[in-house]
Amino acid sequence: MKTVKNYLYNMSYQVFALIVPLLTTPYISRVLGPHGVGINTLTNSTTQYFTLLATLGLGFYGQRQIAYKRDDKVELSKNFWEIEILSIFTTVVSLLLFTVFLIIDGEYIKYYLAQSFLILACAADISWLFMGLENFKVTVLRNFVVKFFSVILIFAFVRTKEDIFNYILIISGTTLLGNLSLWPYLKKTIIFHLNVKLHPFYHLKNTLELFVPQIAISIYSILNKIMLATLGSVELAAYFDNSDKIIRILLTVVSAFTTVMMPHVANAYVKGATDKVNKMLNDGLAFAIIITFPMVSGLISVSSKFIPWFLGNKFYPTINVIRIESLAIMPIAIAGIIGAQYLVAINKNKLYTISIFGGAIVTILINVPLILYLGAIGAAVTSVLSELCVTVTQIWFTRKTILFKQFYILLTKAFIAAIIMGIAISLEVQAFPSNFFAFLIEAITGIIIYGCILWTEKVEEFRLVCREAYRWFSIKRFN
Repeated sequence: MKTVKNYLYNMSYQVFALIVPLLTTPYISRVLGPHGVGINTLTNSTTQYFTLLATLGLGFYGQRQIAYKRDDKVELSKNFWEIEILSIFTTVVSLLLFTVFLIIDGEYIKYYLAQSFLILACAADISWLFMGLENFKVTVLRNFVVKFFSVILIFAFVRTKEDIFNYILIISGTTLLGNLSLWPYLKKTIIFHLNVKLHPFYHLKNTLELFVPQIAISIYSILNKIMLATLGSVELAAYFDNSDKIIRILLTVVSAFTTVMMPHVANAYVKGATDKVNKMLNDGLAFAIIITFPMVSGLISVSSKFIPWFLGNKFYPTINVIRIESLAIMPIAIAGIIGAQYLVAINKNKLYTISIFGGAIVTILINVPLILYLGAIGAAVTSVLSELCVTVTQIWFTRKTILFKQFYILLTKAFIAAIIMGIAISLEVQAFPSNFFAFLIEAITGIIIYGCILWTEKVEEFRLVCREAYRWFSIKRFN
């Protein structure tokens, strides 16, 4: 029940996180235009490399380490302070290198300075502690407040295309304030005055093992945006970035599950519950398959009318980009389950790193020619192939654990249901006007059609989720 509670906490935030971009993205796209959005994309993507250096894989590692040590408060506190000291050190190093970068490259320096608060925020981020303890209530409530505050500031201070600096400063500044807001909760969680010697650099080797794949991930998740802006224009980067944002918004449903399950799997692993760990992996994969098929089908079906309505007519090129990039949704979701929830949780960092580097190599080999030839569409093709490479590699590593026969049947049934759902939505898109209520009706209709087909096909995983959801809500209703 604790896992369900944590998932619902995290899922409630993810739903809120879905709503916020629905409010801000159309507004920002219209106010700032492709050029302004492109500047933010370029400067933010570049700054992400410095935030990667500042975090150094500490988020994943810290979450897992806390999950391992949470039954011993002294060891828990010792590990927390060691990891946090290391985090402060890496952030200082990153800021120094960022300063050197600004001296060398003076273009867009004002916007880079606004982005720099994201680097500072890395040292203040201790959400990994609460996630490792499976105390998602604290982080979720914090995120609610920060997101709500940032939305108010955006509508108040971003009014013209000249306000790109204000927009960047609001996003980065509220991120820093949000991370700082978690610190008052420490007094009830860890010991402040420890009579033990701390060894922060003891964790450096292990964090580097997780930092290396993060760098590789950045090659195919961040670098293509920078290359689009460099080889093409900031407008091309904006087209791809908005497509990528919509894809990531949909994937929050799966990431909420992965975030909750990772410390749960890690704690089960350290206690030797191998069968439980393997079951959670297969349950997670079933969840990813069931939830992502309708996302892909629905997004492809509505994109022709949704993109101009949501982003504005200036972002019309994003339609073809998102149709292609939507194919990456399923491999990303599956890799999230196998990689973050399973391989990292059971300390198989090397296998995780190898799979990520496979995707990075694919990106390096094909990104430049595809971007030069196809622009933003080329970046979308690269994204799909890179994510597919990562997923196939991780499936190969876990082939003795995954129940392939079960998933082959599930894939077939979910694919059929998604195709039928997509056809129905396409007919609705042609018949209905482009407005919020029309898209809402299309989404609800699609979900009902997809769910009914899965139920008719006797997809046991889907029926189990429905029964568990009904049982949980029944308990809450009568208690």
